[in-house]
Amino acid sequence: QVQVVESGGGLVQPGGSLRLSCAVSGFTVDDKAIGWFRQAPGKEREGISCISSGESSAHVADSVKGRFTISKDRTRNTMYLQMSSLEPEDTAVYYCAVSAAFYCRDYGWHNSYEYTYWGQGTQVTVSS
Repeated sequence: QVQVVESGGGLVQPGGSLRLSCAVSGFTVDDKAIGWFRQAPGKEREGISCISSGESSAHVADSVKGRFTISKDRTRNTMYLQMSSLEPEDTAVYYCAVSAAFYCRDYGWHNSYEYTYWGQGTQVTVSS
């Protein structure tokens, strides 16, 4: 049974940093392409990043490039999203999502329909 559980969200001041975790079970983090999404109130779900199995490829959205980094810890079977230089516009519910494929699609990795399993989300609020 596949399970995806995010954690690490919270309230942070502008310019601050936060690390989100995505603990998975039912498979290993090297078996599938895994992505991070976010959804702000009144907005569509946005793909932030995707990393392929074996880290053969990774994608990062322009909106967070240079500030957010995706990584994985195989020993903990956990994915991470390291966020820095946070802005109020980064406020959203952040989701971890698992694809049925090994690799992130080069031109469609940011589409939510490419992913099969989703966590419940974790709230990130950037405010002073």
